[in-house]
Amino acid sequence: MKNKVALITGASSGIGLEIAKSLAARGYDLVLTARNDKKLQTAVTELMNLFPVKVAALAADLEDPDSPKAIYNFCISKKYTVSLLVNNAGYAIASPFHKTPMEEEEKFIRVLGISVIALTKLFIKDMLNSGGGQIMIVSSVAAFAPPSSIQTLYGPIKTFMNRFSEGLNVNYNHRGITSTAVCPGYTVTNFHTASGVQEEMDSVPSFMKKSARRVAEEAVEATLKGKKVCVPTKTFKLIVFLLKLLPHSLFPLFSKRLAPGRYDKK
Repeated sequence: MKNKVALITGASSGIGLEIAKSLAARGYDLVLTARNDKKLQTAVTELMNLFPVKVAALAADLEDPDSPKAIYNFCISKKYTVSLLVNNAGYAIASPFHKTPMEEEEKFIRVLGISVIALTKLFIKDMLNSGGGQIMIVSSVAAFAPPSSIQTLYGPIKTFMNRFSEGLNVNYNHRGITSTAVCPGYTVTNFHTASGVQEEMDSVPSFMKKSARRVAEEAVEATLKGKKVCVPTKTFKLIVFLLKLLPHSLFPLFSKRLAPGRYDKK
């Protein structure tokens, strides 16, 4: 019996790599994509040394409008039938909105939003033909929080992705396809350094910083169970619960300790 196949974007490090490990431990063959080919190949070697599964990789930059189709064609050419699609790739823009060129904003929206839609649109057709599948969209607790004074578009795009995931469930659950919006809080990865917001991350209380492995494990469990939303760890489940109850006008009053920099005036 052939193993199921999972495709993971942004898989060379952080949450994406830990998701790959979690799925490989469950017997999934993997197709990994990321824009840094060297890191991607290192991840492939690590996974193949750890798990008795097949691991393929394709370097692709999701800022390129042609990348989703190239990733899909790669899978078709290798005869990989993807039953679990993990839309994980992402980053943040550190510069203020008024200083960020429109071209950068468009690339950002493409990676975090448009590419997710494009990949889902491509692979969901095969899932329908094969009788079902699972989709994971790595979103963020920022989807539930009030708009912040940094990363102006990050929260709104994540909110959009949560709603997109809801729409997939409404339209395709009866066809055997589930979509899970995974909404982690502060996670210890290279994301913040790469995005230029490490200073804010360093100021976050240690109890709010969660490991990528823990986040990934909860994300995979929720996705395989077909849950619609997953907020990893009890800490951030509580925070999201409070965010839904508290008026947005009150949140900045205690956010300076929990989310330094997010609501400071720029």
